[in-house]
Amino acid sequence: MRIRLVEKTFEPLGRRRKWLLATLAAGSVLVLQACSTAPARRGKGARAPALPADVPDDADAGSAAGPGSEIVMQALANVGKPYRWGGAHPSEGFDCSGLVAHVFEDALGVKLPRTSLKMSARGTRVERARLSAGDLVFFNTSRYAYSHVGIYIGRGRFVHAPSSGSLVRVEQMSSPYWSNRFDGARRLVAVD
Repeated sequence: MRIRLVEKTFEPLGRRRKWLLATLAAGSVLVLQACSTAPARRGKGARAPALPADVPDDADAGSAAGPGSEIVMQALANVGKPYRWGGAHPSEGFDCSGLVAHVFEDALGVKLPRTSLKMSARGTRVERARLSAGDLVFFNTSRYAYSHVGIYIGRGRFVHAPSSGSLVRVEQMSSPYWSNRFDGARRLVAVD
C-alpha cells in the first residue's frame, strides 16, 4: 500500500511508530472520555439518539484506517495544549494552522504551508457530506474566508486550536457557531 499526497508520494510509517501512535491515541480518547459528563440514563428499551443529518457515518481514530487514522491520532494527542498565536509546537502551544502543520508533519512527514489560507489551496475539495478522518475543515472566523482551520476526526467532530486563552480541543461541526462559518474542506492524502 502506498499513500499518495496530491503533490508527492511517500511510504507509510514503520510498525513501531504506528503502534506508538495508536497507543497514544487510545490513551487520549480515554482521557477525553473521563472528562466528559455522564450521559442521561435511558429507560429499558430506549434507543440511542440518532446523529444529526449533517454528521457523516464515518470512522474516527478507533476505526479509521490508513493515513487518516495517523492524522487523527496525532491531532488527538495534542488536545489540551495551550493556544499561542504563531505557535507550532506542543512545548510552546499552537495556533490553528500551526497545529495542523505540526500534525501532518509528525504523522506523515508532510510539510504544509504556514497559514490556513495557503492550506486551503492544497489537496482536493471535499463536500461536507463526504468528509473523512484527516480532512482539513475551514471556517470564516475573522471576516475573511479560510481564516481558521481544523482537522476532521469523524462523526461530525474536528480538532482545532480555537483562540487566545483557550486550549486545543474537539468541537462539533453541527454547533451553530461552526456550522454558520463553515467555508469548505480539503483532502490532502489518498490511499491507493
